[in-house]
Amino acid sequence: MIRHIVLFTAKDTACIEQMIEGLSVLTTIPHARRLEVARNCKSDQLGNDIDVIVYGEFDNEMELAAYKAHDLYQESIRRVRPLRDLRFAADYNVSPDAGLA
Repeated sequence: MIRHIVLFTAKDTACIEQMIEGLSVLTTIPHARRLEVARNCKSDQLGNDIDVIVYGEFDNEMELAAYKAHDLYQESIRRVRPLRDLRFAADYNVSPDAGLA
């Protein structure tokens, strides 16, 4: 399984809900096992710069690639790119034998 995590900052905090709406389009793409879009609670005592999180789980790299190639992915980019400042993304493989702490 692959976990896909993307973190966004907004150019203007007044646009965060618009960003969430634009990113929520991603939840209708069928290739993800799980896909969540959420506003950061900003409860960390050291850093709260991130405004919006996209968290996804995919069975394999082919499903992740198909998700990124989907027309709705491009629609989401079109809607969110003008509103965001920074974007950080990370993908990693989760071993089925990995223990959870």
